[in-house]
Amino acid sequence: MLNRVILIGRLTRDPELRYTPSGVANTTFTLAVDRPFTNQSGDREADFIPVVTWRQLAETCANYLRKGRLAAVEGRIQIRNYENSAGARVYVTEVIADNVRFLESANQGSGNNRSSSNNQDPFVDDGKPIDINSDDLPF
Repeated sequence: MLNRVILIGRLTRDPELRYTPSGVANTTFTLAVDRPFTNQSGDREADFIPVVTWRQLAETCANYLRKGRLAAVEGRIQIRNYENSAGARVYVTEVIADNVRFLESANQGSGNNRSSSNNQDPFVDDGKPIDINSDDLPF
């Protein structure tokens, strides 16, 4: 059995960070992924796919992803259901991500980019050499 999905798209809104009653972080956001063809009027359509992240990945996504940013998501598709307040069965299909890659820096995103001294992208190259001790390398 194989349940694997890889998506590349733009966030439609800022991620929502929540915590379970036991203190486990989870984040939800929607990724707009272009379809590989155009419709009859020549417009490109997109699918809007809900994504869920957990634990440290959830906190990282909440801190560094913003609306409009390009991201790659790798994970699995999950389908769950529940009964709503009207008594109807509701089915939800979502991607449970175990890997999220930020494909552009905060300065490149086409959405609302927030920059503050306590919310900087750790992957931005500031031109300084990286200080790595040889004892920290696995080889």
